[in-house]
Amino acid sequence: MPAYVIVEVHITNPEEYEEVKKLTPPVLSKFGGKYLARSGEVENLAGEWNPERIVLLEFSSLDKAKEWVNSPEYEPVKVIRDKTAQVNMVAFESLAQPPREMVG
Repeated sequence: MPAYVIVEVHITNPEEYEEVKKLTPPVLSKFGGKYLARSGEVENLAGEWNPERIVLLEFSSLDKAKEWVNSPEYEPVKVIRDKTAQVNMVAFESLAQPPREMVG
């Protein structure tokens, strides 16, 4: 069952955060993860949530997502990430595949 990770990022040191952007894709790929979206402008449509940047990742399972985020390979990236940004991250399993017309 596919799983998704939503990452909310508030970058505090843009110059050094570039290293996170460079180092994450190979580790993500190793665990079968892929980027579905990385936000440009974010607009609040309801409620109080006003994230600066959103990243949406997909994995083949919730276990794979957890393996990635807790892996020794991702640990050095997290150290840099945590020095250069404030991050909130959630993972969830998809209960059903999207209708065919939504796939794209």
